[in-house]
Amino acid sequence: MTRSADKLIPTDFPAVPALAAVEAVQVSIAPLGEGAGAIGLGVSSDGPVPERLAFDRPALTAAGFEAKAGATLVLPRADDPDLIAVGLGDAPTTAAALRDAAAAFARAAARHAHIALRIELGDVDRPTAISALVEGALLARYRYTPLKSDAKDVPLTSLTLDLGGESDADAAAVRTAIIAVRSAVIARDLANTPPGHLTATDMADVAVELGERFGFEVETFDRQALIELGCGGLLGVNQGSVEEPRMIVLRYRPSGGPTGKLGLIGKGIMYDSGGISLKPSDPMHLLMKMDMGGAAAVLGAFAGLRDSGGTAEVLGWLMCTDNMPSGAAYKLGDVLTARGGTTIEVKNTDAEGRLVMSDAFALANEQNVDAIVDIATLTGAALVSLGGHIAALLGNDDGMVDAVRASSAVTDEPAWQLPLERKYRSQLDSDIADISNLGGPYAGTITAALFLDHFAGKTPWAHLDIAGTMQVDKDDSWRSKGATGFGARLLLDLAKRFAS
Repeated sequence: MTRSADKLIPTDFPAVPALAAVEAVQVSIAPLGEGAGAIGLGVSSDGPVPERLAFDRPALTAAGFEAKAGATLVLPRADDPDLIAVGLGDAPTTAAALRDAAAAFARAAARHAHIALRIELGDVDRPTAISALVEGALLARYRYTPLKSDAKDVPLTSLTLDLGGESDADAAAVRTAIIAVRSAVIARDLANTPPGHLTATDMADVAVELGERFGFEVETFDRQALIELGCGGLLGVNQGSVEEPRMIVLRYRPSGGPTGKLGLIGKGIMYDSGGISLKPSDPMHLLMKMDMGGAAAVLGAFAGLRDSGGTAEVLGWLMCTDNMPSGAAYKLGDVLTARGGTTIEVKNTDAEGRLVMSDAFALANEQNVDAIVDIATLTGAALVSLGGHIAALLGNDDGMVDAVRASSAVTDEPAWQLPLERKYRSQLDSDIADISNLGGPYAGTITAALFLDHFAGKTPWAHLDIAGTMQVDKDDSWRSKGATGFGARLLLDLAKRFAS
Protein backbone atom coordinates (compact mmCIF):
# COMPACT_ATOMS: atom_id res chain seq x y z
CA MET A 1 0.00 0.00 0.00
CA THR A 2 1.31 3.43 -0.85
CA ARG A 3 0.07 6.67 0.65
CA SER A 4 1.31 10.24 0.34
CA ALA A 5 3.95 11.21 2.88
CA ASP A 6 2.11 14.39 3.89
CA LYS A 7 -0.55 12.23 5.56
CA LEU A 8 2.06 10.86 7.97
CA ILE A 9 0.95 7.32 7.27
CA PRO A 10 3.56 4.58 6.72
CA THR A 11 3.95 3.56 3.09
CA ASP A 12 4.60 -0.05 4.06
CA PHE A 13 1.65 -0.46 6.45
CA PRO A 14 0.49 -4.11 6.42
CA ALA A 15 -3.18 -4.37 5.49
CA VAL A 16 -3.72 -7.90 6.80
CA PRO A 17 -0.89 -8.57 9.26
CA ALA A 18 -2.61 -11.54 10.93
CA LEU A 19 -2.69 -13.55 7.71
CA ALA A 20 0.94 -14.68 7.89
CA ALA A 21 0.64 -15.44 11.60
CA VAL A 22 -2.32 -17.75 11.06
CA GLU A 23 -0.69 -19.61 8.20
CA ALA A 24 2.48 -20.07 10.27
CA VAL A 25 0.74 -21.97 13.09
CA GLN A 26 1.68 -25.65 13.13
CA VAL A 27 -1.33 -27.81 14.00
CA SER A 28 -0.92 -31.50 14.77
CA ILE A 29 -3.25 -34.27 15.90
CA ALA A 30 -1.10 -36.39 18.18
CA PRO A 31 -0.64 -37.62 21.74
CA LEU A 32 0.66 -35.06 24.19
CA GLY A 33 4.41 -34.82 23.80
CA GLU A 34 7.27 -32.56 24.65
CA GLY A 35 7.63 -28.86 24.00
CA ALA A 36 4.26 -27.44 24.94
CA GLY A 37 4.31 -24.53 27.36
CA ALA A 38 0.77 -25.25 28.47
CA ILE A 39 -1.36 -28.40 28.42
CA GLY A 40 -5.13 -28.15 28.57
CA LEU A 41 -7.24 -30.99 29.94
CA GLY A 42 -10.99 -31.04 29.41
CA VAL A 43 -13.03 -31.53 32.59
CA SER A 44 -16.75 -32.22 32.40
CA SER A 45 -19.17 -31.37 35.17
CA ASP A 46 -19.42 -35.02 36.16
CA GLY A 47 -17.40 -38.14 35.46
CA PRO A 48 -13.72 -38.71 36.18
CA VAL A 49 -11.19 -35.90 36.36
CA PRO A 50 -8.13 -36.42 34.12
CA GLU A 51 -5.39 -38.05 36.20
CA ARG A 52 -2.72 -35.77 34.76
CA LEU A 53 -4.22 -32.79 36.59
CA ALA A 54 -3.27 -34.41 39.94
CA PHE A 55 -6.36 -32.71 41.40
CA ASP A 56 -9.50 -34.63 42.31
CA ARG A 57 -12.90 -32.96 41.97
CA PRO A 58 -13.08 -31.72 45.60
CA ALA A 59 -9.64 -30.14 45.19
CA LEU A 60 -10.70 -28.45 41.96
CA THR A 61 -13.85 -27.19 43.63
CA ALA A 62 -11.82 -25.87 46.56
CA ALA A 63 -9.67 -23.99 44.06
CA GLY A 64 -12.80 -22.33 42.65
CA PHE A 65 -13.14 -24.45 39.51
CA GLU A 66 -16.62 -25.84 38.87
CA ALA A 67 -16.12 -27.25 35.34
CA LYS A 68 -18.71 -24.94 33.85
CA ALA A 69 -18.46 -24.45 30.11
CA GLY A 70 -15.82 -21.80 29.44
CA ALA A 71 -14.23 -21.96 32.89
CA THR A 72 -10.47 -22.46 33.19
CA LEU A 73 -8.04 -23.01 36.05
CA VAL A 74 -4.31 -22.49 35.44
CA LEU A 75 -1.96 -24.63 37.50
CA PRO A 76 1.54 -23.20 36.92
CA ARG A 77 4.56 -25.45 37.34
CA ALA A 78 8.17 -24.36 37.61
CA ASP A 79 9.95 -26.86 35.38
CA ASP A 80 7.07 -28.44 33.49
CA PRO A 81 4.27 -27.18 31.25
CA ASP A 82 1.47 -25.32 32.94
CA LEU A 83 -1.62 -27.46 33.37
CA ILE A 84 -4.96 -25.84 32.55
CA ALA A 85 -8.27 -27.37 33.54
CA VAL A 86 -10.83 -26.51 30.85
CA GLY A 87 -14.47 -26.64 31.87
CA LEU A 88 -16.81 -28.48 29.52
CA GLY A 89 -20.05 -28.43 31.46
CA ASP A 90 -21.94 -31.51 30.35
CA ALA A 91 -20.03 -33.53 27.76
CA PRO A 92 -19.88 -31.42 24.56
CA THR A 93 -22.63 -32.27 22.10
CA THR A 94 -22.05 -29.54 19.52
CA ALA A 95 -19.19 -28.16 17.48
CA ALA A 96 -19.91 -24.74 18.97
CA ALA A 97 -19.26 -26.09 22.47
CA LEU A 98 -15.91 -27.53 21.37
CA ARG A 99 -14.99 -24.28 19.60
CA ASP A 100 -15.75 -22.36 22.80
CA ALA A 101 -13.72 -24.79 24.93
CA ALA A 102 -10.68 -24.48 22.68
CA ALA A 103 -10.99 -20.71 22.75
CA ALA A 104 -11.18 -20.64 26.55
CA PHE A 105 -8.05 -22.79 26.76
CA ALA A 106 -6.11 -20.76 24.21
CA ARG A 107 -6.86 -17.54 26.10
CA ALA A 108 -5.87 -19.07 29.43
CA ALA A 109 -2.58 -20.12 27.80
CA ALA A 110 -2.03 -16.69 26.25
CA ARG A 111 1.59 -16.40 27.44
CA HIS A 112 2.63 -19.55 25.62
CA ALA A 113 3.42 -19.97 21.92
CA HIS A 114 3.15 -23.78 21.91
CA ILE A 115 0.05 -25.25 23.50
CA ALA A 116 -1.57 -28.69 23.62
CA LEU A 117 -5.12 -29.76 24.44
CA ARG A 118 -6.54 -33.16 25.37
CA ILE A 119 -10.31 -33.30 25.08
CA GLU A 120 -13.12 -35.79 24.48
CA LEU A 121 -15.15 -35.11 21.34
CA GLY A 122 -18.46 -36.25 22.78
CA ASP A 123 -21.17 -36.70 20.16
CA VAL A 124 -19.53 -34.51 17.51
CA ASP A 125 -18.14 -36.27 14.43
CA ARG A 126 -14.38 -36.17 14.31
CA PRO A 127 -13.70 -33.92 11.27
CA THR A 128 -16.26 -31.34 12.42
CA ALA A 129 -14.86 -31.44 15.94
CA ILE A 130 -11.27 -30.94 14.77
CA SER A 131 -12.22 -27.98 12.60
CA ALA A 132 -14.13 -26.39 15.48
CA LEU A 133 -11.25 -26.87 17.94
CA VAL A 134 -8.68 -25.37 15.58
CA GLU A 135 -10.95 -22.43 14.76
CA GLY A 136 -11.60 -21.74 18.43
CA ALA A 137 -7.94 -21.73 19.44
CA LEU A 138 -6.65 -19.68 16.53
CA LEU A 139 -9.43 -17.10 16.49
CA ALA A 140 -9.18 -16.61 20.26
CA ARG A 141 -5.47 -15.78 20.00
CA TYR A 142 -6.06 -13.11 17.34
CA ARG A 143 -4.85 -9.63 18.25
CA TYR A 144 -4.56 -6.46 16.19
CA THR A 145 -1.12 -5.10 17.06
CA PRO A 146 0.62 -3.50 14.03
CA LEU A 147 0.27 0.02 15.47
CA LYS A 148 1.56 -0.90 18.93
CA SER A 149 5.21 -0.07 19.48
CA ASP A 150 5.53 -2.57 22.34
CA ALA A 151 2.99 -5.32 21.76
CA LYS A 152 3.21 -7.90 24.53
CA ASP A 153 0.95 -10.53 23.02
CA VAL A 154 2.61 -13.89 22.37
CA PRO A 155 1.75 -15.23 18.90
CA LEU A 156 0.54 -18.81 18.76
CA THR A 157 2.98 -20.93 16.77
CA SER A 158 2.02 -24.52 17.57
CA LEU A 159 -1.20 -26.30 18.55
CA THR A 160 -1.37 -30.00 19.38
CA LEU A 161 -4.71 -31.77 19.81
CA ASP A 162 -4.75 -35.10 21.63
CA LEU A 163 -8.07 -36.65 20.62
CA GLY A 164 -7.40 -40.30 21.27
CA GLY A 165 -5.93 -41.69 18.08
CA GLU A 166 -5.53 -40.40 14.54
CA SER A 167 -7.50 -40.58 11.30
CA ASP A 168 -6.70 -40.16 7.62
CA ALA A 169 -9.25 -37.33 7.51
CA ASP A 170 -7.58 -35.29 10.27
CA ALA A 171 -5.30 -33.27 8.00
CA ALA A 172 -8.22 -32.24 5.78
CA ALA A 173 -10.23 -31.12 8.81
CA VAL A 174 -7.30 -29.00 10.02
CA ARG A 175 -6.95 -27.49 6.55
CA THR A 176 -10.65 -26.65 6.44
CA ALA A 177 -10.30 -24.79 9.72
CA ILE A 178 -7.20 -22.88 8.64
CA ILE A 179 -8.99 -21.67 5.50
CA ALA A 180 -11.97 -20.47 7.54
CA VAL A 181 -9.78 -18.75 10.13
CA ARG A 182 -7.83 -17.09 7.34
CA SER A 183 -11.04 -15.63 5.94
CA ALA A 184 -12.08 -14.32 9.36
CA VAL A 185 -8.75 -12.70 10.24
CA ILE A 186 -8.63 -10.93 6.88
CA ALA A 187 -12.02 -9.43 7.68
CA ARG A 188 -10.94 -8.61 11.25
CA ASP A 189 -7.72 -6.93 10.22
CA LEU A 190 -9.42 -4.78 7.59
CA ALA A 191 -12.19 -3.69 9.97
CA ASN A 192 -9.74 -2.96 12.80
CA THR A 193 -7.50 -0.82 10.59
CA PRO A 194 -7.87 2.95 11.22
CA PRO A 195 -9.62 4.80 8.40
CA GLY A 196 -6.56 6.92 7.63
CA HIS A 197 -4.63 3.73 6.94
CA LEU A 198 -7.33 2.05 4.84
CA THR A 199 -9.18 4.20 2.31
CA ALA A 200 -11.35 2.93 -0.53
CA THR A 201 -8.37 2.98 -2.88
CA ASP A 202 -6.30 1.07 -0.33
CA MET A 203 -9.09 -1.50 -0.05
CA ALA A 204 -8.91 -1.97 -3.81
CA ASP A 205 -5.15 -2.52 -3.61
CA VAL A 206 -5.63 -5.12 -0.88
CA ALA A 207 -8.26 -6.92 -2.95
CA VAL A 208 -5.91 -7.07 -5.94
CA GLU A 209 -3.13 -8.55 -3.80
CA LEU A 210 -5.44 -11.14 -2.24
CA GLY A 211 -6.93 -12.04 -5.59
CA GLU A 212 -3.52 -12.77 -7.06
CA ARG A 213 -2.64 -14.92 -4.08
CA PHE A 214 -5.89 -16.81 -3.58
CA GLY A 215 -7.13 -17.31 -7.11
CA PHE A 216 -9.95 -14.88 -7.80
CA GLU A 217 -10.25 -12.05 -10.30
CA VAL A 218 -10.45 -8.41 -9.22
CA GLU A 219 -11.61 -5.41 -11.23
CA THR A 220 -11.65 -1.93 -9.69
CA PHE A 221 -13.70 1.07 -10.80
CA ASP A 222 -12.61 4.63 -10.01
CA ARG A 223 -14.79 7.75 -9.92
CA GLN A 224 -14.78 8.28 -13.69
CA ALA A 225 -15.64 4.65 -14.35
CA LEU A 226 -18.49 4.89 -11.84
CA ILE A 227 -19.79 8.00 -13.57
CA GLU A 228 -19.80 6.13 -16.86
CA LEU A 229 -21.68 3.24 -15.23
CA GLY A 230 -24.24 5.60 -13.68
CA CYS A 231 -23.60 4.43 -10.12
CA GLY A 232 -25.27 7.45 -8.53
CA GLY A 233 -25.73 5.86 -5.13
CA LEU A 234 -22.02 5.33 -4.50
CA LEU A 235 -21.06 8.61 -6.17
CA GLY A 236 -23.60 10.59 -4.17
CA VAL A 237 -22.32 9.33 -0.83
CA ASN A 238 -18.75 10.01 -1.94
CA GLN A 239 -19.41 13.66 -2.84
CA GLY A 240 -18.27 15.04 0.50
CA SER A 241 -14.96 13.18 0.57
CA VAL A 242 -11.51 14.11 -0.68
CA GLU A 243 -10.86 10.37 -1.14
CA GLU A 244 -11.87 8.64 -4.37
CA PRO A 245 -14.55 5.94 -4.21
CA ARG A 246 -13.94 2.45 -5.46
CA MET A 247 -16.26 -0.27 -6.61
CA ILE A 248 -14.33 -3.52 -6.33
CA VAL A 249 -15.74 -6.42 -8.34
CA LEU A 250 -14.55 -9.91 -7.43
CA ARG A 251 -15.08 -13.09 -9.45
CA TYR A 252 -14.26 -16.67 -8.49
CA ARG A 253 -14.49 -19.25 -11.25
CA PRO A 254 -14.41 -22.92 -10.20
CA SER A 255 -12.19 -25.30 -12.11
CA GLY A 256 -15.10 -27.38 -13.38
CA GLY A 257 -18.55 -26.46 -14.62
CA PRO A 258 -20.15 -24.16 -12.02
CA THR A 259 -23.05 -25.46 -9.95
CA GLY A 260 -24.59 -22.01 -9.80
CA LYS A 261 -23.89 -18.30 -9.86
CA LEU A 262 -23.98 -16.49 -6.53
CA GLY A 263 -23.70 -12.75 -6.01
CA LEU A 264 -22.30 -11.30 -2.76
CA ILE A 265 -22.62 -7.58 -1.98
CA GLY A 266 -20.70 -5.87 0.82
CA LYS A 267 -21.21 -2.41 2.27
CA GLY A 268 -17.82 -0.70 2.30
CA ILE A 269 -18.18 2.61 4.11
CA MET A 270 -14.55 3.05 5.11
CA TYR A 271 -15.50 5.67 7.69
CA ASP A 272 -18.98 6.94 8.43
CA SER A 273 -19.25 10.40 9.96
CA GLY A 274 -22.93 10.46 9.07
CA GLY A 275 -22.31 13.15 6.47
CA ILE A 276 -24.47 16.26 6.85
CA SER A 277 -26.61 14.19 9.27
CA LEU A 278 -23.54 14.14 11.51
CA LYS A 279 -23.28 11.41 14.13
CA PRO A 280 -22.73 12.40 17.76
CA SER A 281 -19.14 12.07 18.99
CA ASP A 282 -19.76 8.99 21.12
CA PRO A 283 -18.25 5.50 21.43
CA MET A 284 -20.34 4.26 18.50
CA HIS A 285 -18.89 6.98 16.28
CA LEU A 286 -15.43 5.71 17.22
CA LEU A 287 -16.38 2.33 15.77
CA MET A 288 -17.33 3.74 12.39
CA LYS A 289 -14.00 2.66 10.93
CA MET A 290 -15.75 -0.74 10.99
CA ASP A 291 -18.63 0.40 8.78
CA MET A 292 -16.93 -1.50 5.98
CA GLY A 293 -17.27 -4.77 7.87
CA GLY A 294 -19.62 -6.19 5.24
CA ALA A 295 -17.17 -5.59 2.42
CA ALA A 296 -14.37 -7.02 4.59
CA ALA A 297 -16.41 -10.18 5.21
CA VAL A 298 -17.05 -10.68 1.48
CA LEU A 299 -13.37 -10.18 0.66
CA GLY A 300 -12.36 -12.58 3.43
CA ALA A 301 -14.75 -15.21 2.11
CA PHE A 302 -13.34 -14.90 -1.41
CA ALA A 303 -9.86 -15.62 -0.04
CA GLY A 304 -11.07 -19.08 0.93
CA LEU A 305 -13.12 -20.13 -2.10
CA ARG A 306 -10.39 -21.74 -4.21
CA ASP A 307 -8.73 -23.66 -1.40
CA SER A 308 -12.05 -24.87 -0.01
CA GLY A 309 -13.04 -26.30 -3.39
CA GLY A 310 -16.08 -24.12 -4.04
CA THR A 311 -18.02 -25.33 -7.09
CA ALA A 312 -20.24 -22.30 -7.74
CA GLU A 313 -19.20 -19.21 -9.65
CA VAL A 314 -19.21 -16.36 -7.16
CA LEU A 315 -19.24 -12.65 -7.91
CA GLY A 316 -18.71 -9.95 -5.31
CA TRP A 317 -19.33 -6.22 -5.28
CA LEU A 318 -17.57 -4.15 -2.61
CA MET A 319 -19.00 -0.63 -2.59
CA CYS A 320 -16.33 1.48 -0.95
CA THR A 321 -16.17 5.14 0.09
CA ASP A 322 -16.17 7.19 3.23
CA ASN A 323 -19.17 9.36 4.17
CA MET A 324 -17.98 12.85 5.11
CA PRO A 325 -19.48 16.32 5.61
CA SER A 326 -18.08 19.12 3.45
CA GLY A 327 -19.20 21.91 1.19
CA ALA A 328 -19.54 19.36 -1.60
CA ALA A 329 -21.38 16.71 0.42
CA TYR A 330 -24.77 15.41 -0.65
CA LYS A 331 -27.61 17.01 1.25
CA LEU A 332 -30.99 16.15 2.72
CA GLY A 333 -33.50 16.61 -0.04
CA ASP A 334 -31.09 15.69 -2.83
CA VAL A 335 -32.21 13.10 -5.35
CA LEU A 336 -29.68 10.50 -6.52
CA THR A 337 -30.08 8.27 -9.56
CA ALA A 338 -28.88 4.73 -9.00
CA ARG A 339 -27.60 2.33 -11.62
CA GLY A 340 -30.69 1.16 -13.50
CA GLY A 341 -32.44 4.50 -13.25
CA THR A 342 -34.19 4.41 -9.87
CA THR A 343 -34.33 7.89 -8.32
CA ILE A 344 -33.78 8.13 -4.56
CA GLU A 345 -34.70 11.05 -2.34
CA VAL A 346 -32.17 11.53 0.45
CA LYS A 347 -33.95 12.09 3.75
CA ASN A 348 -30.93 11.30 5.91
CA THR A 349 -27.29 11.21 4.81
CA ASP A 350 -26.52 8.74 7.60
CA ALA A 351 -28.64 6.13 5.80
CA GLU A 352 -25.87 5.84 3.25
CA GLY A 353 -25.07 2.12 3.19
CA ARG A 354 -28.25 1.24 1.35
CA LEU A 355 -27.47 3.95 -1.20
CA VAL A 356 -24.06 2.57 -2.15
CA MET A 357 -25.42 -0.97 -2.33
CA SER A 358 -28.33 -0.03 -4.60
CA ASP A 359 -25.93 0.22 -7.55
CA ALA A 360 -24.49 -3.21 -6.77
CA PHE A 361 -27.90 -4.88 -6.79
CA ALA A 362 -28.56 -3.50 -10.26
CA LEU A 363 -25.19 -4.75 -11.49
CA ALA A 364 -25.70 -8.18 -9.92
CA ASN A 365 -29.03 -8.57 -11.69
CA GLU A 366 -27.42 -7.53 -14.95
CA GLN A 367 -25.01 -10.44 -14.45
CA ASN A 368 -28.00 -12.82 -14.11
CA VAL A 369 -26.88 -14.26 -10.80
CA ASP A 370 -29.03 -17.06 -9.41
CA ALA A 371 -29.18 -15.45 -5.97
CA ILE A 372 -27.85 -12.47 -4.02
CA VAL A 373 -26.68 -12.25 -0.42
CA ASP A 374 -25.72 -8.85 0.94
CA ILE A 375 -24.00 -8.13 4.23
CA ALA A 376 -23.85 -4.73 5.84
CA THR A 377 -23.43 -2.87 9.11
CA LEU A 378 -26.69 -1.25 8.15
CA THR A 379 -28.90 -0.18 11.06
CA GLY A 380 -28.55 0.65 14.72
CA ALA A 381 -32.02 -0.85 15.04
CA ALA A 382 -30.49 -4.31 14.50
CA LEU A 383 -28.28 -3.78 17.55
CA VAL A 384 -31.20 -2.46 19.60
CA SER A 385 -33.48 -5.37 18.71
CA LEU A 386 -31.05 -8.31 18.72
CA GLY A 387 -28.05 -7.14 20.74
CA GLY A 388 -24.41 -7.72 19.97
CA HIS A 389 -24.39 -11.46 19.32
CA ILE A 390 -27.12 -11.99 16.73
CA ALA A 391 -27.32 -10.58 13.22
CA ALA A 392 -30.63 -9.68 11.61
CA LEU A 393 -31.59 -11.85 8.64
CA LEU A 394 -34.24 -10.92 6.10
CA GLY A 395 -34.96 -11.82 2.51
CA ASN A 396 -37.45 -12.37 -0.27
CA ASP A 397 -36.84 -16.10 -0.67
CA ASP A 398 -37.22 -18.79 1.99
CA GLY A 399 -34.66 -21.02 0.32
CA MET A 400 -31.92 -18.40 0.47
CA VAL A 401 -32.83 -17.35 4.00
CA ASP A 402 -32.70 -21.00 5.10
CA ALA A 403 -29.33 -21.47 3.37
CA VAL A 404 -27.87 -18.49 5.24
CA ARG A 405 -29.34 -19.75 8.48
CA ALA A 406 -27.80 -23.21 7.93
CA SER A 407 -24.34 -21.70 7.39
CA SER A 408 -24.91 -19.50 10.42
CA ALA A 409 -25.42 -22.62 12.53
CA VAL A 410 -22.29 -24.29 11.13
CA THR A 411 -20.04 -21.32 11.88
CA ASP A 412 -21.75 -20.27 15.14
CA GLU A 413 -22.38 -16.79 13.75
CA PRO A 414 -25.99 -16.45 14.91
CA ALA A 415 -28.62 -14.83 12.70
CA TRP A 416 -32.30 -14.39 13.49
CA GLN A 417 -34.89 -13.94 10.76
CA LEU A 418 -37.04 -10.83 10.92
CA PRO A 419 -40.13 -10.43 8.73
CA LEU A 420 -39.85 -8.53 5.47
CA GLU A 421 -43.18 -6.90 6.25
CA ARG A 422 -44.30 -5.18 3.07
CA LYS A 423 -46.95 -3.14 4.87
CA TYR A 424 -44.04 -0.94 5.97
CA ARG A 425 -42.97 -0.28 2.37
CA SER A 426 -45.10 2.87 2.17
CA GLN A 427 -42.78 4.51 4.70
CA LEU A 428 -40.20 4.72 1.91
CA ASP A 429 -42.50 6.54 -0.49
CA SER A 430 -41.25 9.87 -1.80
CA ASP A 431 -43.21 12.81 -3.17
CA ILE A 432 -40.52 13.66 -5.72
CA ALA A 433 -38.60 10.44 -6.45
CA ASP A 434 -39.15 6.72 -6.92
CA ILE A 435 -38.15 5.90 -3.34
CA SER A 436 -36.64 7.59 -0.29
CA ASN A 437 -33.72 6.25 1.72
CA LEU A 438 -35.37 6.40 5.14
CA GLY A 439 -38.55 5.07 6.68
CA GLY A 440 -40.31 6.04 9.88
CA PRO A 441 -39.06 5.97 13.48
CA TYR A 442 -39.83 2.27 14.04
CA ALA A 443 -38.82 -1.06 12.46
CA GLY A 444 -35.68 0.51 11.03
CA THR A 445 -34.01 -2.81 10.22
CA ILE A 446 -37.06 -3.94 8.26
CA THR A 447 -37.53 -0.70 6.32
CA ALA A 448 -33.83 -0.68 5.41
CA ALA A 449 -34.22 -4.23 4.07
CA LEU A 450 -37.34 -3.16 2.16
CA PHE A 451 -35.26 -0.48 0.46
CA LEU A 452 -32.80 -3.16 -0.69
CA ASP A 453 -35.70 -5.42 -1.67
CA HIS A 454 -36.72 -2.79 -4.23
CA PHE A 455 -33.39 -3.27 -6.00
CA ALA A 456 -33.19 -7.06 -5.55
CA GLY A 457 -36.32 -7.40 -7.67
CA LYS A 458 -37.31 -10.99 -8.38
CA THR A 459 -33.84 -12.45 -7.75
CA PRO A 460 -33.75 -14.72 -4.67
CA TRP A 461 -32.06 -12.64 -2.01
CA ALA A 462 -31.04 -12.69 1.64
CA HIS A 463 -29.78 -9.77 3.72
CA LEU A 464 -27.54 -9.86 6.80
CA ASP A 465 -27.50 -6.76 8.99
CA ILE A 466 -24.36 -7.09 11.13
CA ALA A 467 -24.41 -3.68 12.83
CA GLY A 468 -24.64 -5.39 16.21
CA THR A 469 -22.22 -8.24 15.59
CA MET A 470 -19.38 -6.36 13.88
CA GLN A 471 -17.40 -5.99 17.12
CA VAL A 472 -17.17 -6.93 20.78
CA ASP A 473 -16.02 -4.69 23.63
CA LYS A 474 -14.11 -7.49 25.34
CA ASP A 475 -12.91 -10.99 24.57
CA ASP A 476 -15.82 -13.39 24.25
CA SER A 477 -15.02 -17.02 23.50
CA TRP A 478 -13.39 -17.08 20.03
CA ARG A 479 -14.43 -13.47 19.37
CA SER A 480 -11.44 -11.31 20.21
CA LYS A 481 -11.89 -7.75 21.39
CA GLY A 482 -12.47 -5.43 18.44
CA ALA A 483 -13.73 -6.43 15.02
CA THR A 484 -15.17 -9.95 14.95
CA GLY A 485 -14.97 -10.60 11.20
CA PHE A 486 -18.59 -11.73 11.50
CA GLY A 487 -19.90 -13.15 8.25
CA ALA A 488 -16.64 -14.11 6.53
CA ARG A 489 -16.79 -17.76 7.63
CA LEU A 490 -20.56 -17.82 7.15
CA LEU A 491 -20.35 -16.56 3.56
CA LEU A 492 -17.51 -18.96 2.79
CA ASP A 493 -19.58 -21.89 4.02
CA LEU A 494 -22.63 -20.65 2.11
CA ALA A 495 -20.69 -20.23 -1.14
CA LYS A 496 -19.14 -23.71 -0.80
CA ARG A 497 -22.60 -25.22 -0.52
CA PHE A 498 -24.34 -23.07 -3.10
CA ALA A 499 -26.03 -24.65 -6.10
CA SER A 500 -28.69 -22.98 -8.21
